[in-house]
Amino acid sequence: MAFELDTRRFALSLSAVERVVPVAEITPLPGAPEIVPGVINIRGQVLPVFDIRRRFGLPARKPILSDQLIIAKTSRRPVALWVDLVGGVLERTGECAGEDILEGLDYVEGVVKLEEGLILIHNLERFLSLEEEAALDGALAANKE
Repeated sequence: MAFELDTRRFALSLSAVERVVPVAEITPLPGAPEIVPGVINIRGQVLPVFDIRRRFGLPARKPILSDQLIIAKTSRRPVALWVDLVGGVLERTGECAGEDILEGLDYVEGVVKLEEGLILIHNLERFLSLEEEAALDGALAANKE
């Protein structure tokens, strides 16, 4: 599934995506890693929100009404990715392995070449570092009490 941040396009494997919802109020989560500004409540389920702008070095900004949340799942938990726009489903033709092109970006699973440019496909399983996972687990546990 393709999505945009500013004018840049990215993608996730469709198998990781559950649904897309309009942006919701993000409640701060003390002790969470910098990439997690807080949590949202979607149908009674509390999900951490990933501000992936921070991961990609894009300027921070506050949510606006046109933003969307991609509800996705990892093997550890469901998450919400805060994005500007969801662009639909892409066919994976002409894909290259991410590590062949982008050394050091463990969370990039591959690259798809389209007429309008390249799109990086991200692997949510490797999106957070071990330290960030531990910090998120701790923050979620501390805030349940």
